[in-house]
Amino acid sequence: MTNEELTQMIAEISHEVFGKPFRHQGVFNKRLRTTGGRYLLVTHNIEINPASYEKFGKDELRGIIKHELCHYHLHLEGKGYKHRDKDFRALLQETGSPRFCSLLAEKRRKATGFHLYECISCKTEFPRKIRMNTTKYRCGRCSGKLRLKREKVL
Repeated sequence: MTNEELTQMIAEISHEVFGKPFRHQGVFNKRLRTTGGRYLLVTHNIEINPASYEKFGKDELRGIIKHELCHYHLHLEGKGYKHRDKDFRALLQETGSPRFCSLLAEKRRKATGFHLYECISCKTEFPRKIRMNTTKYRCGRCSGKLRLKREKVL
């Protein structure tokens, strides 16, 4: 599906479900990782994650578009368009739009492990998720030198 076809689909859904025109652009954005789509307040365009369309199909895409159109129409009308606003929640309910999209689990970063540092002087251990330069940092308790005791990679 191209961006022009996406824009056409968004315009059709807007007219069919909301009874209002969609006058802006619909664009696929590969950089979206954890969300199915987003509405841009400044340009009024709607961006869609192509991975959610490829993985879950047209039904999921239709739900994402309806959700983003709720943001779009409420923002243009000057009503509450944010997730926590009553106007937004009421319009979601009225149009049958999903509140959340299906998760794209493989896009999430996984924990790589941890590093265990030990003070040479007082033997205090410091578990860390991120490696640190032992020549640059000292023990917070006694200002002694640190050394890498153990590294566990998951």
